Amino acid sequence: MLIDSTTYPKSFASDNHAGVHPTILEAIVAANHGDAPAYGDDSWTAAFEDKIKEVFGAGAEGFAVLNGAGANMVGLALMLGRYDAIICANSAHIATHEAGAAERLLGVKLMMVSTEHGKLRPADIEARLDGLGNPHESQPTVVSISQATELGTCYSPDEIAALAESAHAAGLRLHMDGARLANAAAYFGCGLKAITTDAGVDVFSFGGTKNGALAAEAVVVLDPSLTDAVPFLRRQSLQLASKMRFISAQLSALLMDDLWRRNAAHANQMAVRLADGITDVPGISLTQPVQSNAVFATLPPIVAETLRRRYLFHHWDEAAGIVRWMTAFDTTPEHVDDFLDDIRKAAATA
Repeated sequence: MLIDSTTYPKSFASDNHAGVHPTILEAIVAANHGDAPAYGDDSWTAAFEDKIKEVFGAGAEGFAVLNGAGANMVGLALMLGRYDAIICANSAHIATHEAGAAERLLGVKLMMVSTEHGKLRPADIEARLDGLGNPHESQPTVVSISQATELGTCYSPDEIAALAESAHAAGLRLHMDGARLANAAAYFGCGLKAITTDAGVDVFSFGGTKNGALAAEAVVVLDPSLTDAVPFLRRQSLQLASKMRFISAQLSALLMDDLWRRNAAHANQMAVRLADGITDVPGISLTQPVQSNAVFATLPPIVAETLRRRYLFHHWDEAAGIVRWMTAFDTTPEHVDDFLDDIRKAAATA
């Protein structure tokens, strides 16, 4: 069955369900005049690369790619050998929602860690270093974190710095899946540089698609020893767009005048509005702190069944009755309030 806005009202299933921000659409249209060299040899890509340096520091190198999973694979490939391993949370996107891409495409082992609220700690890294130098074991080489996590929680600048210090002390590098990096920075009220460059991250992805872009992500490399390999790995990983100007124009628009922050902050605020609105609803409770644009809650099965007739949302753990509700840059207070009204009605008749 085809599902769209004519079938359901506002979706709370994913920020990927949202449309494209008008400013970003305008940027795409502006790039759609005349011819331009392919594969990134164009003025829009040059402007985007300059903007990356402006936002993340003079040593940052940005590379536009097609999607978030591709950004992760390119970024991780820069730091891994054939017998290496990645330390990550067991809820990490690379472990749960990328169809085994890291194992299949990179040929590495994931050392998954059970975590509280989806967040690694320095002790989690240190506990998995016993096999270093042992030829019978995969060698941990990279620590990968998600920002925000798959559970909607966010790493603070100090928490990231502590992870970077622990990883670097052991000779490992720190990778960040930044699909919702903007939401984390908006939550902490800091700049993007504060939770990447300044905190000691080596390579990260900068997500645009979940924050108002059409299809635009970037790999950002902060370790200069890794930069030369990116063009080759990006091409080999099928992430080099021929008409790259249209991706670069979107990313530049997001980074211009803090559009990334306005979009993310609004989505976060709508999640808080939704979370606050269910605090007094019987049978429903939050399971995670609300720090980004995700709300995780327990929902009685009969309430979930009733709501799913009218709304799209994700059953995170069906056995435990946990659902995930996502908000986006275009979620309005009216969308949230209408949803809350229906939640209360469904709960009252359960």
